[in-house]
Amino acid sequence: MSGGMELQPGRRQYVKFTFFRVAPEWRRLDEIEREAQIAEFRDVVGVWRGPTMVRCYSTIGTRGDVDFMIWQVSYELDDVQRMASELLGTRLGGWLTTPFSYLSMTKHSTYVERYAGPDGDRATRLSLAPGDKKYLFVYPLTKVREWYGLGPAERQEAMNQHMAIGATYSSVKINTTYSFGLDDQEFVLAFETDEPGDFLDLVQELRPSLSSAYTLTDVPIFTCAATTAEGMLRALAASREAVPI
Repeated sequence: MSGGMELQPGRRQYVKFTFFRVAPEWRRLDEIEREAQIAEFRDVVGVWRGPTMVRCYSTIGTRGDVDFMIWQVSYELDDVQRMASELLGTRLGGWLTTPFSYLSMTKHSTYVERYAGPDGDRATRLSLAPGDKKYLFVYPLTKVREWYGLGPAERQEAMNQHMAIGATYSSVKINTTYSFGLDDQEFVLAFETDEPGDFLDLVQELRPSLSSAYTLTDVPIFTCAATTAEGMLRALAASREAVPI
């Protein structure tokens, strides 16, 4: 598991996607003060990369309402709260808001366990296994109540079609987590890929599927670029080199 987190087989994980926005006034601070705040925030992130999995992403230029995202995975919910508290307790934290925040957990998928396709046993694990792809696409998803009124066989058939389409896009890896009773949405989906165009094509191809017809909401969608904690923060106010005329 990335970040030094020790794997605990058989235990479910808590998963948190936190999207931050920096106040525009922060960019007008003295450069020395900004650098000190970046270093403090970066160091707190670094501390948490030991006991939990922590990955950092920039959304500069891909969203107008958030600037960066931190993806945290832990076996303890207390870790999620403590890390959030420590980050907001930094000097940079005083300039941050969290417009979007999604809490979820891992669990076995009944649909995948019964899926007879080539990836039939791929997603039955309780532990996430993120890859090292450049881009992460994150969005919450909720089904209409009628979906749960369908019989098990009918839902399985719809999901078999859904998964068969997904299996044709080998460059896109899905991380499915569950939020029933924990947060406003029912699922949080996170897709990893090096090719954004492949993800676009996958989503478009899934639109006419039977399972998608039972979707209530699947927005907002975030396009996130993987980076380091320092890279994520420096993107907030990158210096512009002089361009010769």
